[in-house]
Amino acid sequence: MRRGTAATRVVITGMGVVSPIGIGRAAYWDGLVRGRTGVGRISAFDPQDHPCQIAAEVRGFDAEQFVAPKTVRRSDRFTQLALAAARMAIDDARLDASGVDLDRCGVVVGSGIGGLGSIEAEHRVLQDRGPGRVSPFLIPMMIANIAGGEIAIAHGFRGPNYAVSSACASSNHAIGASLRHLQRGEAEVMICGGAEAPITPLCLAGFCRAGALTTAFNDDPGAASRPFDARRSGFVMGEGAGIVVLETLAHAVRRGAPICAELAGFASTDDAFHITQPDPEGNAAARAMELALADADLRPEQIDYLNAHGTSTPLNDRFETAAIKRVFGAHARQLAISSTKSMTGHLLGAAGAVELVATVSCIQSGTIHPTINQDHRDPDCDLDYVPNQARRRQVDCAISSSLGFGGHNSTVVVRRAQA
Repeated sequence: MRRGTAATRVVITGMGVVSPIGIGRAAYWDGLVRGRTGVGRISAFDPQDHPCQIAAEVRGFDAEQFVAPKTVRRSDRFTQLALAAARMAIDDARLDASGVDLDRCGVVVGSGIGGLGSIEAEHRVLQDRGPGRVSPFLIPMMIANIAGGEIAIAHGFRGPNYAVSSACASSNHAIGASLRHLQRGEAEVMICGGAEAPITPLCLAGFCRAGALTTAFNDDPGAASRPFDARRSGFVMGEGAGIVVLETLAHAVRRGAPICAELAGFASTDDAFHITQPDPEGNAAARAMELALADADLRPEQIDYLNAHGTSTPLNDRFETAAIKRVFGAHARQLAISSTKSMTGHLLGAAGAVELVATVSCIQSGTIHPTINQDHRDPDCDLDYVPNQARRRQVDCAISSSLGFGGHNSTVVVRRAQA
């Protein structure tokens, strides 16, 4: 197995999560293992006129516990979520800014939607009160790169910094880009992941009109997100943020950092098929997994667990299952597969990072979280999705995949940390 040198190997040393089922990695993981749903009727606004009236909201989030009040007033919710997750990840990594080279600490944070809530709010101000009343902070509130910029400002990180926006693959791409910065020697520490706050009237209406959201479970929200189940009818929109701290192994060892897992490989492809529908053959999604495994120098049969994109849409889950079978062959039947989205809903551009935290937690805990709402067998989705109950199992190597509108596919590979 190719291991590389301590300068090129990359490890995860801290993880922070703000999710619909828990704030902080411990609460989040507890929710996943217990199979707790974060889906309920929308409270951020009155959804009465919308065909879909449910979402997975982050409840009980007080931004001022993590962010200065002045920053809260001038920032969109997605930035506040990112700042909170970043602070938790940095604390988790025991990363002291005074003890690192800030010129070699970078930030890459992805978002598929950015500050849409601020755009909607300030457009109402424009319509009702005129252009002179629009907030002077609208532009920095709405642009997707501002979350990474605010994290850098808060902590003094002066290394590579930019945003990635590739729909629901955004945070996986941000993590993959950060991995490459570290492997090329352009940084020693990267803060990366994704944040999303899309539960707004316009965003809900748009996804509904696209036919992406389920409208069949308004009266039973907890049953709405049901990846790989025969009764699935669309995804449930979610919000939140996931941020991880990546470091070169040499840097992590030098400062005595806690090591959660090794980030061993990454790859991305595109279907080049349709703006919203995945390729029915799953060819490019399969190729992303194959390339990521090759990047990690792992064989398919060495993978113990797969955190699926698993959106709960009729097409995604069937085509993703086909892609998994293509990559893993007979070993696909031995894989434990679960969808975090069954509990968190779909966090769009934040999904990949939040799901990477789940994947690493599986490795650390020896427990695989379930896919809830697995009640009705679909003959096209006939693999082991760890239905409804968490399972004890040692996981040494795992992959997590994300797909996005535009045909984007991305896969990260993680393995148990070893010397």
